[in-house]
Amino acid sequence: MDDAARAAELRDLVHHHNYRYHVLDDPEVADAEYDSLVRELAALEDKHPELIVPDSPTQRVGGPVSGLFAPATHRVPMFSLDNVENLDGLEAWEGRLTRSLAGAPRAFSCELKVDGLAVSLTYERGRLARASTRGDGTTGEDVTANARAIDQVPLVLRGDVPTAMEVRGEIYMPVSAFDALNRIQADRGEKPYVNPRNTAAGSVRQKNPAVTASRRLAIWVYQIGFLEGGPELDTHSEQMAWLAELGLRINPANEVVDSIDAVEAYVRDAERARHSRDYETDGVVVKVDSLAEQQAVGSTAKAPRWAIAYKMAPEEKTTKLQTIEINVGRTGAVTPYAVLEPIFVGGVTVTTATLHNEGEVHRKDVRPGDTVIVRRAGDVIPEVVGPVLSLRRKGLRRWNMPKRCPFCNNPIVLPEGEAKARCTGGYSCQGRLREHLAHFAARGAMDIEGLGYKTVDLLLTEGLIADPADIFTLRSDDLDGRDGWGETSVANLLGAIEAAKNRPVANLLVGLGIDHVGGSVARVLARRFGSIDALARATEDQISEMGGIGPEIAGSVAAWFVASENVELISKFREAGVRLEDETRGDPGNEILAGVSIVITGTLDAFSRDEAKAAVEDRGGRVAGSVSAKTTALVAGVSPGSKLAKAESLGVDVLDEAGFRRHLERGPSSEQT
Repeated sequence: MDDAARAAELRDLVHHHNYRYHVLDDPEVADAEYDSLVRELAALEDKHPELIVPDSPTQRVGGPVSGLFAPATHRVPMFSLDNVENLDGLEAWEGRLTRSLAGAPRAFSCELKVDGLAVSLTYERGRLARASTRGDGTTGEDVTANARAIDQVPLVLRGDVPTAMEVRGEIYMPVSAFDALNRIQADRGEKPYVNPRNTAAGSVRQKNPAVTASRRLAIWVYQIGFLEGGPELDTHSEQMAWLAELGLRINPANEVVDSIDAVEAYVRDAERARHSRDYETDGVVVKVDSLAEQQAVGSTAKAPRWAIAYKMAPEEKTTKLQTIEINVGRTGAVTPYAVLEPIFVGGVTVTTATLHNEGEVHRKDVRPGDTVIVRRAGDVIPEVVGPVLSLRRKGLRRWNMPKRCPFCNNPIVLPEGEAKARCTGGYSCQGRLREHLAHFAARGAMDIEGLGYKTVDLLLTEGLIADPADIFTLRSDDLDGRDGWGETSVANLLGAIEAAKNRPVANLLVGLGIDHVGGSVARVLARRFGSIDALARATEDQISEMGGIGPEIAGSVAAWFVASENVELISKFREAGVRLEDETRGDPGNEILAGVSIVITGTLDAFSRDEAKAAVEDRGGRVAGSVSAKTTALVAGVSPGSKLAKAESLGVDVLDEAGFRRHLERGPSSEQT
């Protein structure tokens, strides 16, 4: 295909995707793929200027306007921004500014790029007169009635108001609100929404403002479009501070810096904290702070030269779902997962993604052969967000859970009241046994270095082990001479197994895989009973008398220890020399943090997150995941995120690492002296 034909094809593709994104709020491709198409078209037009036509997407500011709402013409066009994808691009932009201004800009305003719907709010004598979407940058949609339904959009400004003013902002759906909305969808048996951005856009475009009001939308204001009768201000940051005084919502993460190095530091911090906030961000917007310098560098036909958008690595992309397979976990739970055409997303190449359970597969209506949206946010397991229905081929069949386990051929059942199906084969199922053994050897349990899935598979295939206790009977001649197993690797594994014999009782309890017994519960049980034998003799009532142990956990623990196969397993551990009693028996009276609820955020110098949590629980305290009015104290390390602000707003005590140590040594009263 020659360049002219490719340019025409790209124009058609970009127009199509603009329509689906801006008008239907139902994109077929992720943002990164759309941006790639636009960049390819722009590169072709740069190479061959004769290919530029008036209706090329590169000559437009935004997308088309739908016919659902009355058109609203912007008094000052709402430009889009040029963007860069790396720090070199930021430095190149700063170089262009320096040449244009005959010197570096005096300061830069750095703002988080919120993933929402851009809107314009017009105020006349302090009262909201009109709200509109960006649309094509010149004409948007009048959504005034729906904007009035959003609590965070002020209907009346405060203080000394201007005669007339238009401000730009981003309406978004908080992640917490999005999750709550999808829980409602799940309770109703309805399909979940795909992502907060599309859900926010759809919520603003509801015909019934009451629906908009119910969606808990929020807004950050980021720019003045025009101003009449307001104060004379010299910088963008001064304007933002003034807007905050008027009652408009300004993002507290905004920051003014004095060099491109400081801009890059802000970008790196924003990427690290990307998942700690209650709203989605996909980049950083950097602006020349001086309004005089902004005017001096000016704008192109479609974007200001004084601002740039740094785009973070995309976390959503589309790919083909080849098939759906299942995995059996250590508890027998059966989890479907998607086998995908490899796709690079969130910094890694993804070939599989979780589908959670059969109910989720049906609610999302994903089918083998679909084009699907895949999401990988931060370090979480990739998941299939949903299908691109407009690209679904006819005849794709709905997936259903197999009737029998592919690993052991025993029936798969869905217990009443549960979402997860289960294999009924017990540990005769090699799939379940494999996961159980890997869990037993993992960090947080028996921590046997070198005993990962690959080694577990070898030991199972060769019939060398059939349960966790067999691990402690392995000999060097079981492994000597096997492919990849030399003298050193065999000695290292056997040394790690020998060291694991002396792990604390809590680690063994975690490794046993008892339902509902994780690290926190295991430490409570070990502290109270001190030994496996004492816990095995305890009744369900005795176990449930302990703080933090409910009847479901107590029932699970008591039932595990009376099962004949588990009695035999404990006996095998004893014969193999595995420690079944803590050297310092549990002291339930030594609970200096009893009744204390602590939240830990940020990075601590002397504690890993697990170590800090264990230190609190060993003293009878509880570590919570979020700050509330019931929180006793927040431990704030380096880069504490949004939890710090919430703690301060609620008047919760905030401890640095030294204060945390005093808490552990002397209890909460140490911070009141």
